[in-house]
Amino acid sequence: MQSANIPPLNPSRVALIENFGGLIVAIDPIGAAVYGIDLSAEPPPADIVQALELEMANRGFIVFRSERQLEPDEFLRASCWWGGKELHSTHGVHPATPNQNRDIFRLSNDPKHGIRGVGPQWHNDGSFNPMTFSHSGYHIVRPAEKGGGTCFAHQGAAYDALPDDRQEYWSRLSSVNSNSGVIHPVVHIHPLSGRKCVWLHLGMTGAVFEKLPDRDGFRLLDADELRRLCQEYNDLLNAGLHNGYAIAYEYRERDCLFIDNLAVAHRAAPEAHRSASEQGLRIMDRSTVRGVDLLKPRHELPLQVDIHGPNPAGEGVWKGGGIGFRWESGIPMQN
Repeated sequence: MQSANIPPLNPSRVALIENFGGLIVAIDPIGAAVYGIDLSAEPPPADIVQALELEMANRGFIVFRSERQLEPDEFLRASCWWGGKELHSTHGVHPATPNQNRDIFRLSNDPKHGIRGVGPQWHNDGSFNPMTFSHSGYHIVRPAEKGGGTCFAHQGAAYDALPDDRQEYWSRLSSVNSNSGVIHPVVHIHPLSGRKCVWLHLGMTGAVFEKLPDRDGFRLLDADELRRLCQEYNDLLNAGLHNGYAIAYEYRERDCLFIDNLAVAHRAAPEAHRSASEQGLRIMDRSTVRGVDLLKPRHELPLQVDIHGPNPAGEGVWKGGGIGFRWESGIPMQN
């Protein structure tokens, strides 16, 4: 495995933010913390928003350390500072959601307060859309007393950590979302950072196409090949927790965190799914922002196929449904 490459904060952008009255500080090993910018106020000038968005693209996420708890509508307005500048919500609404606002995805380890068990495997939000969400927001309403955060992995550094032969192989692969049939490349180029990044939804992949290396055409990975790919991807991102390109982030009171959804994958920490009686009550609101760029498959594949229809190759894994291909028995895969 090669060494991680997480860029430091850009000095000119740091100075620009400081001149505005804010402060941005790198978090080790990825991400950055922002102080002194009020998410409940009007959006900052465009150059400040752009500087923050570029740091998100390079370091994966930024977390605003606020002096007071945001109201739900303030959180949603701040979510629209980024990417497509408007919310794109596709989830269900829990009865405890404030004002039954359909743009808030309320999560909790207590079913009376939010939806339980979401996102246990590495994924990117909105992978069932051709134009995936550009950003996601995570507003901690109540952190659990005994912990239960979110793991984030830098997908550019994860690509760099792959051996050369796997980089070449993965660059010929495209995944099919098991729910919608949308196709995304397993390796893509980030539109802002320009880095090659890995991409695979471990809880919602129904098939993977391989572009044949020595001639025209495609094949579908068989069960053993797809199982190996998912396990390698899982191991690669988990390794980042020890090798400097992933973090198990524990939320603090009043944290509001935004991720670049094309730059980092995430999964809930196991503790986040433990009961409230064991960990303490945890409540978090999530937002998702409309995408800007199509995450198009490579090698002239279509944007979408009928994953619920017949297997077009006649062989290989082709599985529609909520969780798609189960790459390891017994693991939780709720999305």
